[in-house]
Amino acid sequence: MSQENPTQPVTVTTWEKPTPPADYECCESGCSPCVWDTYYEELNIWNAEQKAIRKAAEHAAATEHNE
Repeated sequence: MSQENPTQPVTVTTWEKPTPPADYECCESGCSPCVWDTYYEELNIWNAEQKAIRKAAEHAAATEHNE
């Protein structure tokens, strides 16, 4: 008996890259958290997500190529 391995579509949701704060958004008074702190935190999360998406796509391509 043969086993079929149907190809399932991969759905990827990507978020927009965070936008740096505008000049007027930072009051430069040392707020905690500063709008820049929040921006860099969101940018780090976005970068990690992009890396994971690329890695998953590379894995899927490699798996598809080996079949």
